[in-house]
Amino acid sequence: MPDLHQPLMIITDLDGSLLDHHTYRWDAASEWLATLKQQAVPLVICSSKTAAEIIPLQKRLGISGSPFIAENGAVVQTHDQQRVCPNHTLDYEAICERLAAMKSTYRFTGFHDFSDPDVASMTGLSEADAALARQRDASEVVVWRDSEEALAQFREALGPEGLALTQGGRFWHVMPAGSGKGEALRWLLDNSPGEARITIGLGDGPNDAPMLDAVDYAVVIRGYSKTPVTLTRTDQQQVYHTAHHGPEGWREGLDYFLTQPQ
Repeated sequence: MPDLHQPLMIITDLDGSLLDHHTYRWDAASEWLATLKQQAVPLVICSSKTAAEIIPLQKRLGISGSPFIAENGAVVQTHDQQRVCPNHTLDYEAICERLAAMKSTYRFTGFHDFSDPDVASMTGLSEADAALARQRDASEVVVWRDSEEALAQFREALGPEGLALTQGGRFWHVMPAGSGKGEALRWLLDNSPGEARITIGLGDGPNDAPMLDAVDYAVVIRGYSKTPVTLTRTDQQQVYHTAHHGPEGWREGLDYFLTQPQ
């Protein structure tokens, strides 16, 4: 088991993990957040949220300036505050153009097509926060309105367009092929200065699986998605599945790995 005397890094999903799925609060995680800050343990957000959403949230969490991963790995903000899109060149407008051409074949709607009030009503966010969710750099959020069979065909059709599909806690996300939370985390760790750190990752959705496969210790937080979080890693003794949802599960996961007798 890792402990707080080793150089650690915590990588966390937001919605349904550090943040409550319904209220977006993190009260149950507050004690651990304070401990991590006191011990100078880096907390790296790895989320489907946009950079525009993450930066003010970092300020509220007291971790302004920390690197983060946004839009399911399509965007990375580094230690020196450069914002990069690892391994790809498609920007948001190019992605939306390619998706628009597919609407004659498949039924779906993207955030690009919605207003701020539309997104607010679907997510429970305020209109101001919904506006931040629509400030996208390199991926699109999709509300699927077609059949499961059509979804499989859509996923396949994205490939020749240089795009890929992943499932989040609420929506589907279309991003450049080769993106993903796992790939982005590996890129960030490879480009991070200083000593190597033991990594603990926490997430609740299928889109978190690549990140949870890329860390040393994984906390699979009990989620609301009908699709299970399936990991490919073989070291199951370094994976913990929580009994609780959201920030309660987040706290439970760190309790398990960081307060067990060594």
